[in-house]
Amino acid sequence: MDFLGTIKLVFRTLLARKGRSFLTILGIVIGVAGVIIIIALGAGAQSLILGQVTKLGSNILSVQPGKSNEKGPPSEVFGITVTTLVNSDADSLRSKSQVSHALAVCSMVRGSASATWQNKNIDTNFMGVESSYSNVVDFTMRQGNFFNQQEQQGNANVAVLGSTVASELFDSTGVDPIGQVIKVKSSSQKEAGGIPLRVIGVITSRGSSFFQDNDDQIFIPLTIGQEQLLGIHYLQSINIKLDSADNASQTIADITRVLKQNHHIQKDADVDFTIYNVADAISILSTITNALRLFLTAMAAISLVVGGIGILNIMLATVAERTREIGLRKAVGATNVAIMRQFLLEAGTLTFLGGVFGIIIGIIISYLITLLMHYLGYDWAFVVSFSSIFLAVGVSILTGVIFGLYPALKASKLNPIEALRYE
Repeated sequence: MDFLGTIKLVFRTLLARKGRSFLTILGIVIGVAGVIIIIALGAGAQSLILGQVTKLGSNILSVQPGKSNEKGPPSEVFGITVTTLVNSDADSLRSKSQVSHALAVCSMVRGSASATWQNKNIDTNFMGVESSYSNVVDFTMRQGNFFNQQEQQGNANVAVLGSTVASELFDSTGVDPIGQVIKVKSSSQKEAGGIPLRVIGVITSRGSSFFQDNDDQIFIPLTIGQEQLLGIHYLQSINIKLDSADNASQTIADITRVLKQNHHIQKDADVDFTIYNVADAISILSTITNALRLFLTAMAAISLVVGGIGILNIMLATVAERTREIGLRKAVGATNVAIMRQFLLEAGTLTFLGGVFGIIIGIIISYLITLLMHYLGYDWAFVVSFSSIFLAVGVSILTGVIFGLYPALKASKLNPIEALRYE
């Protein structure tokens, strides 16, 4: 029998056992779809995590109070307040003679607060920043303007709202937020009422970065945040935007030198600050997420092995059921190669069909998951790569060949006389 005739015989055989063929294909479908879905989930999660960091830009350095080392994060993480980072440190870092590659420097404090306008009251967060914030972080204004240097230095009672805060306070009323006066009270303030702030701008929605909702924020001048809302005279962070990410190492060395001089530190072991490089964070996270994706892919591949064992069991049962048929074919001249080829093609056809349907189902489910994540507000990428499809189908076909080989060999080696006597 020629190859085409063998193919026709294979399909007739599979159609004659529809239920068993369907269950066998189903195992491969689940395995292949699982591989594609899990790889897509891994890629989507990676895009979400890296997107949180890359929104800040790879050319950003952040100076945090408190020393960090290889054994753990700064003391601030454990609730220990470090007050050594002050406004004069930020002024020193602005000097081109001290830090030549710094394009912009912005001091920051932050906290939780309640915002009130007329009879509306919401819980939100505030950031006390300098006017240079607009030069360090990329964003666009939906309405109005960000406060300028004159308003910052004059301690003007002004505020710029994130899109979520603006929506919660004003959308239902139809009132233009620009020019309205809101009252902001931090969680640390004891007196009632809050500080009146005139809204001068609303920022276009930016989503989250470092898993912090940038839209649920009120931006106010630094000294208002420090002195009136928090009652402090130190900084919680200083962000520096570089002219190029390639100059990060040199800039870190410059910042370290300047701050050690300002804080009268002689030994490296005594430093009371930590400098974070966003580019390094991106690289580290990429390594971690790539390892996670590889692990998830390996776990998904196990399902294909389980499907392959199912094929092995089905094919062995098929050989037992068709012993007389095999004996009859061999009695009329079928060779061992022809018998083995038929059973291998049956196993390969089952896995190929399972692979095709698995790809379709895997892509559909991955897309639906992406839509769900977008609906929930996550910046989730839909990633179904050719490599994941090739891997899933390739492994499924290989699984069919490997696990179908033994039953095929067993069928081809049956003695025709004994096979014809088989009951």
